[in-house]
Amino acid sequence: MKLEADTHCHTIASGHAYSTVVENAKVAREKGLKLIAITDHGPSLPGGPHLYHFGNLKVLPRVIENVYILRGVEANILDYEGRLDLPERYLKDLDIVLAGFHTYCYPGGSVEENTKALINAMQNPYVDIIVHPGNPEFLIDIDKFVEAAAEYDVAIEINNSSFTVSRRGSEENCLQIAKKAKEVGAKIAVGSDAHICFDVGFFDKALMVIKESGIEEQNILNVSYLKLIDYLKEKGRDFSFVKEF
Repeated sequence: MKLEADTHCHTIASGHAYSTVVENAKVAREKGLKLIAITDHGPSLPGGPHLYHFGNLKVLPRVIENVYILRGVEANILDYEGRLDLPERYLKDLDIVLAGFHTYCYPGGSVEENTKALINAMQNPYVDIIVHPGNPEFLIDIDKFVEAAAEYDVAIEINNSSFTVSRRGSEENCLQIAKKAKEVGAKIAVGSDAHICFDVGFFDKALMVIKESGIEEQNILNVSYLKLIDYLKEKGRDFSFVKEF
């Protein structure tokens, strides 16, 4: 399976990533990607950028190295009510919003509390993708979570980094999430979660989970960059600047 877009990429602005926007775009072009989302961590994560960083993303060119650049965030879920660490006035101006649990930002809780937090976050109209929900540090009710994602039309991420350098022990949870997503027809986004440019567009482990779960291409947003953009348009984003390559 060939993916045209990477929905989850970090830069030096995240504080614990090591490449620039331009470096990410160059690697994306070399790997044949047509779009990447720049989704640096929200300000609650230690070392993360100030709110002003997200307000100033408007300076990013829409195309770098012949690759579309989406201006986004990986927002931190803060509590069981699903609050995020970016106010609405910032979220509404971004092209794409990812949200998820991170140590130091979210207190953790029972399966029921963690599931409630994710479902509440998905009811935020600006949230497009829930990232790395298979993290064993924050266990959830997989059936309730996936069914809610389908109900609220929020994509579920299969995160390649969860099988390589981060969130050890995610494999079985991610597979169960993927199988449930296949069952109910929930939308999937495959993200590299690259923290260095060389990992942009690196999806091999995540695609193995996709294959094992039987998820079909029609349910994967980033098999086509235009499909991803259409999804974001349906959620109210303006992509009038996009022309097909």
